[in-house]
Formats: sequence, C-alpha cells, structure tokens
Amino acid sequence: MSSESSRSGERDERSGAETAGEDAAAPVKVMVVDDHPMWRDAVARDLAESGFDVVATAGDGEQAVRRAHAAAPDVLVLDLNLPLKPGVQVCKELVGANPALRVLVLSASGEHADVLEAVKSGATGYLLKSASTAELIDAVGRTAVGDAVFTPGLAGLVLGEYRRLASEPAPATPDEPGAPRLTDRETEVLRLVAKGLSYKQIAERLVISHRTVQNHVQNTLGKLQLHNRVELVRYAIERGLDTDESAGA
Repeated sequence: MSSESSRSGERDERSGAETAGEDAAAPVKVMVVDDHPMWRDAVARDLAESGFDVVATAGDGEQAVRRAHAAAPDVLVLDLNLPLKPGVQVCKELVGANPALRVLVLSASGEHADVLEAVKSGATGYLLKSASTAELIDAVGRTAVGDAVFTPGLAGLVLGEYRRLASEPAPATPDEPGAPRLTDRETEVLRLVAKGLSYKQIAERLVISHRTVQNHVQNTLGKLQLHNRVELVRYAIERGLDTDESAGA
C-alpha cells in the first residue's frame, strides 16, 4: 500500500479499526498472508498503525496454516497465489477447523472463477489489490464484525452464485418438524442478509444496533446448524426469502 494512500486515508483507516473494535475491549487480531515480503510488510504495518493487532504474517500456504493455528486471528487477510499450498486450500482448511474465522481475500486477480472459488472455500470477502489503504482498513474492520465485503462489481456476481447454488439439490437442512424455529425478527434479518445488505444497512433499515444484528445472525446460524454467511444466504434463497416483499425492500 502506498505511503501517499496511507496518509490520505488515515482518518478513514482509524475509523475502520474503531468500528471493528467498538464493542470489544481488545483490538481485532489480524494475520496477513502474502508471498511478496514488501507488500506483506506494508499491509501489516498499515493495519497495525490503524489499531489492529497483527498477530502473525506468513509467506506461503503451509506456513500460513501452521501460524494461523498458533496465533488464532479473528481476521485472515489472504492472497490466493501462494507457494506450497494455494490460498483457497488454506482458507478451506482454516475455516473448516474454525468456522468463526473471517477471511478477507486480497488478490490481484478479479477473475470471476477466482472470486467464486474463494467464496466456496469459506472466504467472507474479496478485495482487489488495487484498493486504497483506506478501503482495505474499512474492509478488514467490516469483515471482523461479520459483513461480507467485496470490491464493487463482485458482490452481484457472488449473490448470483448463491442463487445458482440454491437452484441445485442441497444436503438435508434442519427444516424438519421439530427443528428450532426462528423468531420473527431473526427471519426479518435473514431476509435482508439474503438480499445482500450489510449488517450496518440492516441495522439502519430495522432501526436496531449493529451488535443486535450480529446477535440475530449468530443465533440463526446456531439454530439452523449452519457455519457461515455463505450457507446462511443459500438457506434463505432456497426458501425464497430474498424475494419476499414483506422484507420491506
């Protein structure tokens, strides 16, 4: 990240870190994985200067998996093109071992296949390396609190993929009689998540706090025995909740 971008975005960067940690005493723990030392060090430095706790860095896929298990970051900033083990495999292994981990892919590639493969492997968001420092800091902060963050133009692609997946046969879900039922508010939040709204937008739409939205989503994930936002959106789209006019769209 350039020093000029860093200076010009300093105010936004700090607000991003504050947003991520506004409800917690400890700063958000972040790990940066990239095989280019200068880029990796610059990103780690920008994040640290913005108030994040950079707990580890790694330069290849195998090192990333080992260090992530030891450092237990909240957010993994991950490049896809890594030696020894590709980024998508790193993401799949780490999210599989810890579904609470948030993964923000930071890649030079905007190819649709790369974006979709990253999402399928468990990534929460996807940002191109052409993003400014301020955009990166904001993305990490939003990723930490559960938002799905994508470079403009990619969010629609991912939502379209959710719908395509929803049209395919899916494994049995806890939708049988006797399964835990969602409250009206949880269902309302789920509809808005399926429409692609961020947690902040949902909070504004429903006139509730950002933390309350997070709590509803976490409760819903637990009740439905789902692991992440990708599975949650697919669940909602399979049931037509993304087109339900009662959601207030």
